[in-house]
Amino acid sequence: MSYALQQIVENAPLLLIGLRATLMLAVVTLAASTAIGVVLGTLATLRPRWIRACVALYVEVFRDIPLIVTIFAIFFGAPFLGVPLKPFPAVALGLSLWGGANGAEIVRGGILSVSRGQLEAATALGLRTWKIYLLVLWPQALRAVLPAYTGLLALIVQSTSLGALVGVTEFLKAGGLIIERSTVMQGINPAFGIYFFVLCTYFAICSVLTLASRRLERRLGRQAGGGATIRAPDASRL
Repeated sequence: MSYALQQIVENAPLLLIGLRATLMLAVVTLAASTAIGVVLGTLATLRPRWIRACVALYVEVFRDIPLIVTIFAIFFGAPFLGVPLKPFPAVALGLSLWGGANGAEIVRGGILSVSRGQLEAATALGLRTWKIYLLVLWPQALRAVLPAYTGLLALIVQSTSLGALVGVTEFLKAGGLIIERSTVMQGINPAFGIYFFVLCTYFAICSVLTLASRRLERRLGRQAGGGATIRAPDASRL
């Protein structure tokens, strides 16, 4: 373990580069997932049945296909379409499509949790549909959506480790490079210590996000008098 600690200290710049790539990937994915989720989640609550069916198809496809399969399909399939992608954008796109599907379900549930009377009152006032969403539904749905979105962020951070499989130098990949270098150059394998450090770092980040999600959920629940909140997607569906 002492040798592994020495390797961690000596290779701290590489680990920081990997951690920065992990956080950048998480931020990019969360932004794209939010944009996709808000648009599709809103469309899923509109009256035309064909729109709801299209959104439901997208959600089911990207939630039911394993995330790693989606990433591989994008990374290895894009060149055949004449659009070769580097590892980082390929992983970001795969994560965003998956995150957008989960985000759409969260947003849809948040909008549907708003009292039906609010929608009827806004309609009676003669507000246009986009104004009803902007001024009435979205602000009230935000209270139910925020805790689940915090939980989704924790899942996104965990999922960034899949980028190592296609060459993204994120945090897990950085740890693997340190192990390979130590094994080849010094004949010592510090895998246990390095991966334990990586595990603890992921655990610390995701634990903070999970605790923040639960605390936010309890706080908003008390303010709403025990109103409905939306749950984050299950990690078993990755």
